[in-house]
Amino acid sequence: MTKHEREHRSEAGRSLGEDAWERLRANRMAQIGGILFVSITLLCIIVPIFSSQSHETTSLAYGAQAPSWDHLFGTDDLGRDLFIRTLIGGRISIGVGFAATAVALLIGVNYGMIAGYLGSRTETLMMRFVDTLYALPFTLIVILLTVLLGRNLLLIFLAIGAVEWLTMARIVRGQTKALRKQTFIDAAIVSGARKTCILARHILPNLLGPVIVYTTLTIPAVILLESVISFLGLGVQPPMSSWGILINDGAKKVDIYPWMLIFPALFFSLTIFALNFMGDGLRDALDPKESK
Repeated sequence: MTKHEREHRSEAGRSLGEDAWERLRANRMAQIGGILFVSITLLCIIVPIFSSQSHETTSLAYGAQAPSWDHLFGTDDLGRDLFIRTLIGGRISIGVGFAATAVALLIGVNYGMIAGYLGSRTETLMMRFVDTLYALPFTLIVILLTVLLGRNLLLIFLAIGAVEWLTMARIVRGQTKALRKQTFIDAAIVSGARKTCILARHILPNLLGPVIVYTTLTIPAVILLESVISFLGLGVQPPMSSWGILINDGAKKVDIYPWMLIFPALFFSLTIFALNFMGDGLRDALDPKESK
């Protein structure tokens, strides 16, 4: 067999997953976004462990200092190292993003699958409930939940996840309705498979593509929502910090200490851009219309 024939055979026998991976590798912006996000996440996790600076230690005698070799991002008005506080804040913001997205996935995927598979009146009632929640301002709901449940960090995860599942439920419901009409689902029903088995073994695996794509787009939305809540003073409480808190503090003193706003906002913006580039790349890679 010639080299050309082997290459042609390899290309012809390539799976959809391999084809999607090749398209993702060819997307430069998705690669840059992935590398940037991983780099920021590792910085936030690793650097504070080995740093001699503390995000809690204050030095009122020195107060706010401009960026220098001793303090790369400068210090805040209490003399705390802003570089370490930005990285610690990144841990909180990124952690909230992933944890709240996991809650949204758990609710949205299961809710959407059940609604799409059962159909009829059950689907109508379930989706009208989703439409009703859509009519309410997301930020207001999270603020109310935060006020009612308290400002515990775990409750913030749950509160944000509790309002971010609606779009996921709609997406999964639409995909499930399309899959419900496929012959392999009819074959599973005829063979006597239970509904839970059909949902878990036949429908859920075929939903992974859209779910993965929307997950990468939900994480930055959740990080942004957490920042808004913290900006309003209802999120993470001192001495802990998040990017929202740091941006809020910096915005109050931007005319005097601009570095207090610039560096946390820069890390926050880069993370949002990186996740959006990753989401766009995954969406294009997993789109069946792009396969050849």
